[in-house]
Amino acid sequence: MGQTVNVVEKPSSNPGMVRFETNRTISGTGHDRFVAGETIEGNRPSDELARRIFARGGVAAVHINGGVVTVDLAKGYDSSGLADVIRGLYTFYAPSPDAIIAEAAVEAAPDEDKAAEAPV
Repeated sequence: MGQTVNVVEKPSSNPGMVRFETNRTISGTGHDRFVAGETIEGNRPSDELARRIFARGGVAAVHINGGVVTVDLAKGYDSSGLADVIRGLYTFYAPSPDAIIAEAAVEAAPDEDKAAEAPV
């Protein structure tokens, strides 16, 4: 957790396709293919990465084989921002207990502006 994935973007010989090589094995030893519009139900790293890539938009399909992510871009889209999506796959910072308590206290506190406007 909290470790950035190293990502190298490499062009493909196929127009509209881009390949990202990472320093992490995302799909294990298997191949995973995802197509836009299909429901991704799993909770494996490759499932989550595909969801994030599709959420970025402009993607027709994603293929993940080990640490290589191949993206088939939708017509008229480029690969900008995709490397950042992949890079952030394992970056997760849970809020500290102190931050959770402080946020709850702010939410529970009465709104001073509203209290000042209320008739007496």
